[in-house]
Amino acid sequence: MESMETLTKADLSRHLMKQLELGKKDADLLVNTFLESIIESLRTTGEGVELRGFGSFRLRDRRARQGRNPRSGESIQVPPKRVVYFKLGKELRSKLIDD
Repeated sequence: MESMETLTKADLSRHLMKQLELGKKDADLLVNTFLESIIESLRTTGEGVELRGFGSFRLRDRRARQGRNPRSGESIQVPPKRVVYFKLGKELRSKLIDD
């Protein structure tokens, strides 16, 4: 498998600057507003965010469980927590995986 670079917020902003002929401030604002909208929706409603063709973000509750400290090997109790789960949309899946 070939090495892949990680796409950053700055990369997204630069891409929007080129594609939409925006200034840096406007492109940064667009990316930040989009991401904050997703975060705010998950935080306030607890419901998911669905972007048709791309995927959906949902909150899931994880139960408490027994874990193991990798350094010492001792058993530890991992508390319950909420995590964000992303599920690929059919369109994105077909473009990435089914090719």
